[in-house]
Amino acid sequence: MLEIKDLHVKYGAIHAIQGVSLGVDEGEVVSLIGANGAGKTTILHTISGLVKAASGSIELLGTNLLKTNPSAMIRLGLAHVPEGRRIFASMTVDENLEMGAFVRKDRDAVREEIREIYERFPRLMERRNQIAGTLSGGEQQMLAIGRALMGRPKLLLMDEPSMGLAPILVREIFKIIQELKASGMTVLLIEQNARLALSIADRAYVLETGRIVMEGNAQELLENDQVRKAYLGA
Repeated sequence: MLEIKDLHVKYGAIHAIQGVSLGVDEGEVVSLIGANGAGKTTILHTISGLVKAASGSIELLGTNLLKTNPSAMIRLGLAHVPEGRRIFASMTVDENLEMGAFVRKDRDAVREEIREIYERFPRLMERRNQIAGTLSGGEQQMLAIGRALMGRPKLLLMDEPSMGLAPILVREIFKIIQELKASGMTVLLIEQNARLALSIADRAYVLETGRIVMEGNAQELLENDQVRKAYLGA
């Protein structure tokens, strides 16, 4: 579904991403793990068009995303749940979900899918008319996921979904990701809790200072001594 080849990204003199190649197959959860500053978020931002690549290629279902504008990316089936949620804080929960479907014209279907989002996230239903900026961190993360799902994505990019959340809410968010996986959703996941990310992923890539240094089956990486020492505190 997603294929990245020899991707290079530069911020001025800083060579942030250095020849990264990776792939995500349909129905997979693939995790990118690495220390802060390794370049994980930069990769997601480059996929979404928020950061310009210096060279390389990124293809979603055979379409070159580096030559595609963001609204066309959404129509192709790309959705991004960004680090820090980035909800529309001054809008209501309901309005945020409607914004997730802004490229769609099938308004009756949009309302039906908002109803389905509320079924998936009952807490959002209780707060549908509440200003989104007043929600708790966990509720905002649910809203960010729900807003992304309103675009009917084929590939969901998720950046640090557990950041800043209490452990009980982290478990709740990861249960949601597992449910999305079970429904057939394809996910590229960045997560500071490497153990949790590897426990639900099919495959993973380890990123260090802009380069892929290891890749493989997530369970095998979870048991790898080098990964355990570097990222799992063991």
